Amino acid sequence: MSFSDLFDSEFKQRNKGHFASIVRVALTDEKFSPEEKAFLDKLAVRLEISSAEYEEILENPLKYPINPPYLYEQRIERLYDLARIVHVDHHLGEKQELMLRKIGVGLGFNTENVNYIVDKALILVEKEVDSDTFLFEMKNMNK
Repeated sequence: MSFSDLFDSEFKQRNKGHFASIVRVALTDEKFSPEEKAFLDKLAVRLEISSAEYEEILENPLKYPINPPYLYEQRIERLYDLARIVHVDHHLGEKQELMLRKIGVGLGFNTENVNYIVDKALILVEKEVDSDTFLFEMKNMNK
């Protein structure tokens, strides 16, 4: 196995784990709303989850380990990606902030600060800032 194959395999496994974590968040009320399902469909495409993997994850998301990013910077980067998907596509409608707050907790953000973090993230995404600006603003929002 080449180094690039190893990297690709690890990347795909991590994406499956992240997707399964988001499925678990969406299932906290034991069912998907049509908006959540549309969001999951779109997210699966973006994370390169195959149709077979998608069905398997929806059937049993607990099969995959929760792997929130360890570093704060990685959590912010993941939040940036998810906030853009949620905000730009508006698949979740009025539930977009609630879902993003749940995902924020799943990413490892403190429950006491997650509302503030998500609000700031959505403001920055609304302004269409790039990832570097988003990262800088999020890391320095309390200064």
